[in-house]
Amino acid sequence: MDGTVLDLAFDNYFWVDLVPERYARLHGLSLDAAREALAPRFEAVQGTLNWYCLDFWTALTGLDIAGIKREIRDRIGPLPGAEAFLQAVRASGRDCWLVTNAHRQSWQLKMEETGFSVHFDKILSSHDFGMPKEDPRFWPTLRAHHEFEPARALFVDDSLAVLREARHHGFARVLAIRHPDTRLPLRVIDEFLAVDRLSDLLPIPPRRPGTGQARDHANRIPGESGV
Repeated sequence: MDGTVLDLAFDNYFWVDLVPERYARLHGLSLDAAREALAPRFEAVQGTLNWYCLDFWTALTGLDIAGIKREIRDRIGPLPGAEAFLQAVRASGRDCWLVTNAHRQSWQLKMEETGFSVHFDKILSSHDFGMPKEDPRFWPTLRAHHEFEPARALFVDDSLAVLREARHHGFARVLAIRHPDTRLPLRVIDEFLAVDRLSDLLPIPPRRPGTGQARDHANRIPGESGV
């Protein structure tokens, strides 16, 4: 979701700038001291479900993390071309699932703000399965509850760790987003096929009867670097 459909600028501002500022204010620290205190705590849980858990960070920092996100909800916004892509996927006759590491309070706020929930057949959070998308157990666990065929699916994400697990699980195509935060420069990605934004995949032809959800247009993806 974040960095694929929605602009990661919101979350980067929230965690890099606003949380240290509020933490410094709450605990009577300088901003530099607050950053130094938070940095090892961030590093210790990176790649785990707690990294994405608003309840965990509320308990650890003493801040109302979900409440602060609501305060700045006007900063939430889609990446350029994301809605056009989602509309095209639905119009093509394919299913469109949102599978996110975001905590329920976070993804629900973002869907409320953008109205994007109407574009998805399913919205699934890793918190409902007890592990993040980076975990090797994630996709088998999700499939046990929501069956689909990876060999007939296109998976798009901005996280290389998440993309590696999707590739290992046998998705027909995994695709990286090079420009997840519009405030930052394009990333250089060599490990995966990559596009700047989802709208680079347009137009999407109608799904042909008897073909896969991604395979019938996978060869149309622009010839970017990657494997």
